[in-house]
Amino acid sequence: MRTIALGFLTGIVVGATVCSLVVGIIVESVPLFVAGFGIPLGYGVLVWLGGLPRRAREAAVPQTVALARIESLRAGGTETGDLPVEFVLTVAPDGEPAHRATATRTVNLADLPNYRKGDVLVVAYPPERPWKVRLVDNPTPEWQRRAAEAVIEPAPESALVAPPPEGCAAGALTLVGILLGAGAVLGLFRAELFAPEAPSPPPASSTETTSSGSATVDVGPEQSLLDEGELRRAVDGLAQATDVSQTLTAVVQEHRLTVVFAPTEVQVPRFDLRTLPVTEIPRLVRKALQTLDVGTPQTWQVTIAQLPSARTIRVTVTGPNGSASLAG
Repeated sequence: MRTIALGFLTGIVVGATVCSLVVGIIVESVPLFVAGFGIPLGYGVLVWLGGLPRRAREAAVPQTVALARIESLRAGGTETGDLPVEFVLTVAPDGEPAHRATATRTVNLADLPNYRKGDVLVVAYPPERPWKVRLVDNPTPEWQRRAAEAVIEPAPESALVAPPPEGCAAGALTLVGILLGAGAVLGLFRAELFAPEAPSPPPASSTETTSSGSATVDVGPEQSLLDEGELRRAVDGLAQATDVSQTLTAVVQEHRLTVVFAPTEVQVPRFDLRTLPVTEIPRLVRKALQTLDVGTPQTWQVTIAQLPSARTIRVTVTGPNGSASLAG
């Protein structure tokens, strides 16, 4: 019963651990992800502490010491000089029928030839658990003498003792525990996992080109073309939609860039909008807002035009006291 209950609890821990790690990554929760590592550690400590009374009771019960004959041994693989060796033994306790049992012991590679089929060893096991056989490292001189003189007949293979089967109930309860552990984590974070996706924000800017040879780029109300990099993005976006190398004039306002293109058949000065000094214009606007005497500035705009001799940049600011301009 204890084994079944432990399997159920282990299933809950496994399910909660795996689900915590996965959900922690999905919802980007660092505490949940860390908890995925802490759950099995805490469970291991609790299991160890909970087993202390049982181990103390077992240690208080004298173990049965007996002679055992090696029937076969099989060494496992390892990258070090110590090999896990599984022994199949015929155990012959005093006054009781012989039986077979298996025991695993770590043996150094150099000591492996000391264990041969037919050798007699001294073993010990709990009286109520004859399948938990261990080899005695340093038997008393009396047991050493008995082992050297003993002749033990092999017990039939059918006499092999093993732990009582747990049946399918243990596996079923472990599976139920895994599902419950995972379900508990999913239930706690179902809101974050299954929340509807937030609608995509509207594009930062929209471009419209008209048949009259002009184009506009509008940015959102929460943005300004004076924001760092915003004017460059507006120019680049417009350049992807139309030919901006034939710009006649450009007007920059708080939330809008307006461009007028020169007709191809008319010989007038024109410039490439991509050469606009986008880092200089915000500085020039801020200077105009601070120096021009128009009262509290209400609106502003920058007009860029190409003259035959040079390009002109003029900032016009409007306020309660009228309008004023500053040339760049």
